[in-house]
Amino acid sequence: MTARGFGDIAVRLERTNGLLERMLAEVAKTPSTHAIFVDAGYLYAAAGRLAAGTEDRRAFGLDSEALIDALIDKARTIFADSRLLRVYWYDGARRRIHTSEQQSIAELPDVKVRLGNLNANNQQKGVDSLIRSDLESLARHRAISDAALIGGDEDLVSAVEAAQGYGARVHLWGIDAPDGRNQAEPLLWEVDSQRTFEADFFKPFVTRRPAVPYEGTQSAPRPSRDDVRFVGAQISAKWLSARGREALVGLLPGHPYLPGSVDQELLVEAERLLDYSLRGQSDLRRVLRDGFWDHLQKCY
Repeated sequence: MTARGFGDIAVRLERTNGLLERMLAEVAKTPSTHAIFVDAGYLYAAAGRLAAGTEDRRAFGLDSEALIDALIDKARTIFADSRLLRVYWYDGARRRIHTSEQQSIAELPDVKVRLGNLNANNQQKGVDSLIRSDLESLARHRAISDAALIGGDEDLVSAVEAAQGYGARVHLWGIDAPDGRNQAEPLLWEVDSQRTFEADFFKPFVTRRPAVPYEGTQSAPRPSRDDVRFVGAQISAKWLSARGREALVGLLPGHPYLPGSVDQELLVEAERLLDYSLRGQSDLRRVLRDGFWDHLQKCY
């Protein structure tokens, strides 16, 4: 090759290096961005149980504005060199019509409320798919580099995988559970980091309300723990018969945590069989879940 040929190659290499240097400089000037994704169903249940001793949202008030500010401050500390995109607040509502509380949250700066449906049994429907859609879209468009996810349902695993596939890091934030784990193990396995908030973090934002009478008949005496455990096993047998062993295999890795939809079905059916409200009865609800799991594990 002639000297002129080598000279042309050197010029092209110099231009390429210059272009790469400019691109790296632009990337360095672009700040990292994070967002906070809150599954409100998980947050209310776990925070209420931890700070107020009940998962019944009617039994306690949550200062959501102050809590969101605290979460933003926590994220600012953890992601020190990053800016907040916004907080995504996922909740359920009948016919997806905002409640007054959800309207107040939606009016907060840097907060986006996304609503799934709420069925007749007060079960959230469609929330997990909303979280996945937002996580995947933001990661794909490089709108976020880090996602703080507050939730515990195993169905969120696909959302985590989708975001990670586009290069975003997903950090799972959980709420301490007095009687064990309240986040599914498969979800814990997939995320990039984990952090658990204890009671002292949530207590300032949770206030007990006077007990609300159950709409059903509450004249019956309080059932014994053995009765509640038996009902849990009874419902477990019915659940297994309806769904089969494949559903059981999918449920076992999350022990002792039950997906929110299964837990809600268990509660509603148990209250019907016992003719007694278990809302706010955290000790009996634990026994109910134990009975449900005992039967499933015997069948595995």
